Amino acid sequence: MRLSEELRERAKRFAACIIHYYVALPKQRSEVQVLGRQLLRSGTSVAAHAREASRARSSAEFCSKLDGLLQEADEA
Repeated sequence: MRLSEELRERAKRFAACIIHYYVALPKQRSEVQVLGRQLLRSGTSVAAHAREASRARSSAEFCSKLDGLLQEADEA
């Protein structure tokens, strides 16, 4: 496993926090709904990329998945 267990756990906790935050958002305004859905997608994608990076079959694939993780984290 190339990623530390700590990073994988932090990514999972981040995704869980994003989900809880999304659920608590007020849904009356359409712009809040749009931004909330985007935050939900990018925030949960961080954990998905962490899992994919930990299962990478090559260094190139690992770097690609890690880059995706960083991009999604920046977006969130």
